[in-house]
Amino acid sequence: MTTEGPIAGSAGGEHAERFTVLRPLLFTIVYEILGSATESDDVLQDSYLRWADVDLTAVRDTKAYLAQLVTRQALNALRANARRREDYVGPWLPEPLLLDDRDASADVVLAESVSMAMLVLLETLSPDERAVFVLRDVFGFDYDEIAGAVGKSVAAVHQTAHRAREHVHATQAVRTRGPHADRQDHRTVPHRRRHRRHGSPTVAARPGRHLDH
Repeated sequence: MTTEGPIAGSAGGEHAERFTVLRPLLFTIVYEILGSATESDDVLQDSYLRWADVDLTAVRDTKAYLAQLVTRQALNALRANARRREDYVGPWLPEPLLLDDRDASADVVLAESVSMAMLVLLETLSPDERAVFVLRDVFGFDYDEIAGAVGKSVAAVHQTAHRAREHVHATQAVRTRGPHADRQDHRTVPHRRRHRRHGSPTVAARPGRHLDH
């Protein structure tokens, strides 16, 4: 897996520069939606080709624009692969991701946002629920930005986010039931990070704090 450089064989310029800066974040969004590093790289490749044709003077927020672009492409890939996953014999498990020890800064978003346990939980959601949960509860994008990414109204995104959050918590509670079943465990659910405001992943909620609706 790579999070460095724009895209293999791509031209330089401002398009490549903007994409390169945001690539770790974009890869993480796509990877959490698809659960496959290989498919995520393919989505980024296709997304960059589309991005290279965009008139930058019409782009007000590069991060929001690219997040919406890669989310739409990831959802297309997820739906296209749905039949293949349905025909798969046995449980479908996410593709393990190996982080690059040589460049920790490039993988900081991945390291703080991705866990195999979380990916397994995300596999239980519908494509739209998965995308909305990742964009809202992991990265804290605004509801109107998410609406543009998934092609739904803001009200529908609110409902989808609530449904996905409840499903994740319920599934997690069932899987973690044991001697301390009366104590809810939120360790698997990622706390929202203020990427949007501060530009780097920082925990916005302390362990045990409920995610907002």
